[in-house]
Amino acid sequence: MVEFRYGPVELYLVGFEGDRPDPAVIAALVEQLESGLVRLLDFVLISKSADGDITVTEIETEEFGLGSVELAELGLAGDEDVADLAELIEPGTSAALVTLELLYARKLAERVAASGAVVLSSERIPAPIVNAILDAAEDEGEQS
Repeated sequence: MVEFRYGPVELYLVGFEGDRPDPAVIAALVEQLESGLVRLLDFVLISKSADGDITVTEIETEEFGLGSVELAELGLAGDEDVADLAELIEPGTSAALVTLELLYARKLAERVAASGAVVLSSERIPAPIVNAILDAAEDEGEQS
């Protein structure tokens, strides 16, 4: 049987005003981590000055309100990833680059690999888009 050390991994770049995310966002992240559905592999803060200068900070979990959560793979988001994603950040704002392992999908990934099958494509549809589409469809259904 195929056994993976890691399940699928997703990178999230979350932009915000100021130099750190809202505490409610950090609390929601901690809640997900504590649920066992995901594991935090890496957490990087990227700030872009009004002049366009980039500052990158590897986050220590205790100092950032993540409590006893440990980062499993510091540096997984490489310099090239950070540089590419930093282009998406507006001057005078910041973003958190969060690397999450999808623990809930590890077993599925193992079984897919063991069967000889391969994932040909995987695409995430952001929650705001899914909700807008379903709300529009619901509104259309009510008007019919």
